[in-house]
Amino acid sequence: MDWKNKSVLITGGTGSFGRKFVGTMLKAHPPRRLIVLSRDELKQSEMAEEFPHECLRFFLGDVRDRLRLHRAFSGVDIVVHAAALKQVPAAEYNPYEVVQTNILGAQNIVDAAIDRGVQRVIALSTDKAANPINLYGATKLCSDKLFVSGNSYAAAAKTRFSVVRYGNVVNSRGSVVPLFRKLREKGTLPITDTRMTRFWITLEQGVNFVLRSLEIMRGGEIFVPKLPTMNIVDLAETMAPGCKHEIKGVRPGEKLHETMVTVDDARRTLEFDDHYVIQPDFPWWDETKTSGGRPVAERFSYSSDTNPQKLTREELKRMIGDA
Repeated sequence: MDWKNKSVLITGGTGSFGRKFVGTMLKAHPPRRLIVLSRDELKQSEMAEEFPHECLRFFLGDVRDRLRLHRAFSGVDIVVHAAALKQVPAAEYNPYEVVQTNILGAQNIVDAAIDRGVQRVIALSTDKAANPINLYGATKLCSDKLFVSGNSYAAAAKTRFSVVRYGNVVNSRGSVVPLFRKLREKGTLPITDTRMTRFWITLEQGVNFVLRSLEIMRGGEIFVPKLPTMNIVDLAETMAPGCKHEIKGVRPGEKLHETMVTVDDARRTLEFDDHYVIQPDFPWWDETKTSGGRPVAERFSYSSDTNPQKLTREELKRMIGDA
């Protein structure tokens, strides 16, 4: 893709992913214009100091505000939608706030992108959207459906929508790694359940996967990277050897294991060397144009407990260090 002639906008651009995305784009693929849209004026001013680049623009705004999105998307070619409310306990306690951002905000993105003639939109999702048991996962499943169906909604318009779904991000705000770093000096780490497993990805890997998905998307795909799995006890013992573990039990809305491709999605899923693609159920979709992919086995699922790619403690240590 010829990035230097593109105008790119990222929602939620002052978050962990957004900062990494902006840094990567400015270093490797500086576009004609790179717009950061978020609600946080302090973080925007900090980013402006951190990334003094002539192509960078900052828009204060909220994805709940359709009129603001309509203004912000003027002349924009590509949108990366990273804005979301993501904390599971907060979502359980404040459900409609999460609905307004994660679902209604998603539809606002779809509408504004079509109306403004944006070429490509890719939305960040989560493994919690597959067979969700908590409100956050349920809102992200709804969001995924809205973006996939946005291709039909766009009809003859040039706008195309796709989704990237991946697991826990190392060192992102509110994640377990910074929590363990904070608590290990006290000598005790909280463990929900010793059997718990999660998919693991770094911010750099996430950004690169989003950029590659933008390059190859046709509209309607859910892109799922092949990721390693880690066990929560392995993480705790790697980060804080010798610390005691206090078993807290699984919190409301949590799973023991996460899934990124469900059994029911398997019939529409193609496997590639380093990722999967869940294809949309569109009458116009021609899977023969998705070259290089092979159908997965019947009853296939991609889950963190059965994933053959396991992180060793040495690999986990390197990944945390690289984060």
